[in-house]
Amino acid sequence: MNIERLVRMANDIGNFFKAEPDHGVAVNSVATHLKRFWDPRMRKEIVAYVEGGGAGLMDLVREAVLKLR
Repeated sequence: MNIERLVRMANDIGNFFKAEPDHGVAVNSVATHLKRFWDPRMRKEIVAYVEGGGAGLMDLVREAVLKLR
């Protein structure tokens, strides 16, 4: 899948959960969403992207993706 599309999708999820006042809950919510609704290949790609720097991803999303490793 196109990494730019994955970044956009992940940031959309992050934007939804960033309203959560508890940062830890927000990170866990993003990670849970990615686990439940993203295909394993998509998760593998976004994890590799974050491990390579993760340019363009929200900090919240970067933290959540690292929990998927």
